[in-house]
Amino acid sequence: MDNSVLKADAEKEVQRNPHPDFKGVEASRPSFDKSKKFHFVKTPKPEWKPGDGANNPSNLSKKHREIDPYAEGRPAVHNYKLLISGIAPRPIGFVSTISEDGESTNLAPFSYFNLINHDPPLFVLGFSGGLDRAKDTLSNLLATKECTLNIINEDYIEAANYTSINAPLGVSEWPLSGLHPAKSKVVKPDRVQEAVFSIEAQLVETREWESKATPGKKTGVLGIVEGVRFWVREDAIDEDAVLIDPAVLKPISRFGGITYGRVTEAFELTRPQYEEATKVSEVAQLVRRKANGQLE
Repeated sequence: MDNSVLKADAEKEVQRNPHPDFKGVEASRPSFDKSKKFHFVKTPKPEWKPGDGANNPSNLSKKHREIDPYAEGRPAVHNYKLLISGIAPRPIGFVSTISEDGESTNLAPFSYFNLINHDPPLFVLGFSGGLDRAKDTLSNLLATKECTLNIINEDYIEAANYTSINAPLGVSEWPLSGLHPAKSKVVKPDRVQEAVFSIEAQLVETREWESKATPGKKTGVLGIVEGVRFWVREDAIDEDAVLIDPAVLKPISRFGGITYGRVTEAFELTRPQYEEATKVSEVAQLVRRKANGQLE
């Protein structure tokens, strides 16, 4: 079975799109607000003090539902939908790879993606299915041990999303997206020229996962890659090459279903220092309290 069939079958099972007439639903919504720029605001509760707890105490009276991920009759796809809607927002890994013979290129977005270490710079990618059913990106990564990671922003989200199409093996998503490949320095796969931030990476290791619902079935592969070169657009990076300006990066995040999110505002919170904080008598008293509220 070729990879396009695997992709189509997976989408059919997930039923990600909740709208039979997506364009009709989209037409009823307000336009994308291009005038809304990234800015800083105050924290939700600037007057918060140690021990104050949550900002909405009334939520304590609301009940929770217990869910057994392997309850009888619960399909594994229900866990998928639950997790991607609850672990949010998630960064998107926009991965460029090339086949071992150099004849075929691939570009695809992944919502199982994150940074896990800075020295060395390490990133994780999660691939659905097992090594025996590896899709194009994983096949290329296993063969060449190389890829580029590109951070998607609101300036090219439609193009990036279109690369998730279930194209047959050997058909490149680059022309379909209209995005521009840019040469890398260390690895062979191109980076995305439109990306404000890109990372050249090399494969460190992989691990395959087996289903607990269906023992023997391989359901996923974890890939760990190491960043070996960073590319940041000049107007987004400070003089010391330390901080990327979020107002220029304009990252897009992933939610459940077919939902994406943008970042238009942020707030800052300082990290508390124990020695300084406990000089305040009220904080010191909280430290001496047990979990049940009683003093030690």
